[in-house]
Amino acid sequence: MKLQKVTKTAAFTAALSAAAVLAFFVVPASSQPPAGAPGGSGRGGRGGGGGFTHAAKEDFNDHDGFTSLFDGKTLNGWDGDPKLWSVKDASIYINPTCEHPTGTVYIVWQGGEVGDFDLKLEMKGTGSINSGVQYRSWITGEPGSPAPPAGRGPGGPGGAPGGSGRGPGGGSGGFGGGRGQAGPCPSGQPRGTAPDRASQAKWDMGGYQYDFDNNGQYPGQLYEQSTGRGIITWMGEVVETREGKPKQLLATLADQATVKSWFNKDDWNTEEIIAAGNTLTHILNGHLMTVTIDNEKSRARAKGRIGIEVESTGEVFVKNIWLKKN
Repeated sequence: MKLQKVTKTAAFTAALSAAAVLAFFVVPASSQPPAGAPGGSGRGGRGGGGGFTHAAKEDFNDHDGFTSLFDGKTLNGWDGDPKLWSVKDASIYINPTCEHPTGTVYIVWQGGEVGDFDLKLEMKGTGSINSGVQYRSWITGEPGSPAPPAGRGPGGPGGAPGGSGRGPGGGSGGFGGGRGQAGPCPSGQPRGTAPDRASQAKWDMGGYQYDFDNNGQYPGQLYEQSTGRGIITWMGEVVETREGKPKQLLATLADQATVKSWFNKDDWNTEEIIAAGNTLTHILNGHLMTVTIDNEKSRARAKGRIGIEVESTGEVFVKNIWLKKN
C-alpha cells in the first residue's frame, strides 16, 4: 500500500512506534473479509481459525543472549570506594546514614563502554534513599569527558549531605552534582561528614540515569547527571529533546497516580533499560515508565559506561544484573 507523505519528524515517528506498546489497534470487522474468505489477507488465518494475536509477555528472568554483570558474591568487575560499597544478601549494597553520609557516590562496571543494549536488574531501597542506574555515562575527570556546566562538578556548590537542588538542601549535593534530597535526619541528630570530593573523583560519573528513589517520586524517569539537563523525562512521559529548542512532550503514558502505583516501596523492583539509537526506554515492574528520543545531538551520547549512583539516606540493594548488547 502506498503511504502518503507525512510531515512529522523521524523522531516523532519513532516515538509513536515506541509508544505503540500501549495500544492495540483493531480494524473494524466490516472493513475486512472473513478469515479464509477470498481476498482475505491471511492474517485472519486460512480456512478459519487464527486471528490477530498479542505478543507473549516478556519473561524478565529469561536471560538468553544476556551476560551477567554481577556474581552475587563479590564486587569483581565493579569499582567503587570499598569503604562505602559491599555485598549483602547477594546484592551490591550501600547504606548512607545521617551519621555516615556518602554524598553523591558511584560504583562503576569495568566492562567498558556500551552503545545499544538491553539491561535488566532488580533494585530495592529503604528509608529515603535516592539512587539510580547510570548508562552511556562517563567519568567526569577523564580526558575528553564533557565539561560540566558552570556551578557543577569539581568545586561546584554542595548543599546538605546528599542534597541536590530537587529537594531540601539545594546545591549539587556531590562531587559531580547529584539530585537526591537532603537526608531526613531528625532535628538535633548529629550529621556526619560525607567523603571529600577528591577521594571520590575516580568514580564520579555524568550521563543518562534510570532514576530511583524509595519515596516513589522519581523511579523510572530519565535524569542526567552533571550536564545541566537534569530531569529530561518525568515518569509517565514520552519526550523528544531538540537541538536549540525546548524539549517536547509527545504523549502521556498514564496519570501520575497510576504511574506511582507501579513502584514497590521497601521492596524489590524489576528495572529494564533499552537503549536503541537515540531512543531510550525505561520499564519498571513490567510497565512502560518513560520513552525519550534524544535529538539534542550536541549532548546525546551514543555509548558509555554503566554504574550505580546513590545519595541521601537509606539502603540500596541491586542484584541480578544482566546485559545484552544489541
